[in-house]
Amino acid sequence: MRQIIAMGGGGFSMEPDNLLLDQYILSQAHTDVPKICFIPTASGDADNYIERFYEAFGKLVCKPSHLSLFSQNFMNLKAYMLQQDILYVGGGNTRNMLLLWKEWGLDTILKEAYEKGVVLAGISAGSLCWFEEGVTDSMNNNLSKIDCLGFLTGSNCPHYDGESNRRPSPSYHELIASGEIKEGYAVDDGVALHFKDENLSVSVSSRPIAKAYAVNRKEEEVTERELPVTYLGNRKE
Repeated sequence: MRQIIAMGGGGFSMEPDNLLLDQYILSQAHTDVPKICFIPTASGDADNYIERFYEAFGKLVCKPSHLSLFSQNFMNLKAYMLQQDILYVGGGNTRNMLLLWKEWGLDTILKEAYEKGVVLAGISAGSLCWFEEGVTDSMNNNLSKIDCLGFLTGSNCPHYDGESNRRPSPSYHELIASGEIKEGYAVDDGVALHFKDENLSVSVSSRPIAKAYAVNRKEEEVTERELPVTYLGNRKE
């Protein structure tokens, strides 16, 4: 089964004392102690970001590692990626990340990992990268369209409630209304969309009132449909 878990925001980097989304991601691997590799390319492999990853996942049942393209820490990139159970992509500059991935051939390696059943996950840049298109502020201070990997159809807008320029104006709605970007999903901080075999299976959250939406266009009218979201804090272990 192919799986992608796309987080609008949250996880260890935004909620270090609330690891519900990170625990959920680990629970999707088909092993008791999953190997999870953090890919912090979008942040320029920021040391502090990597340290926070190890601090958080060191508390959880897993085998954490990270990938550095700036200070190469692997012998064979493909082998290193394909031995993982989960690949977790961090946030930052989406454009720079995708360009660097293409230069290294990591985009095609990620597709192979996905087809082999490695769980793909990520926050912000690490969320929208899996879709055909996304909205990003990586190129200027205003939101604009960016072409992504296309593992999932449509578009994605993370941080929907966390950044004022994403909703409602200037916004994801305007980009969809103009036809500049495809219909897709808008996701609040603290919410993750879990896709199985390219279909949305469930939406889960680390925050009780966080939301996710399907955003569609009919002619020039854009509509939001609120998606069911399961709060992970209600789960009984």
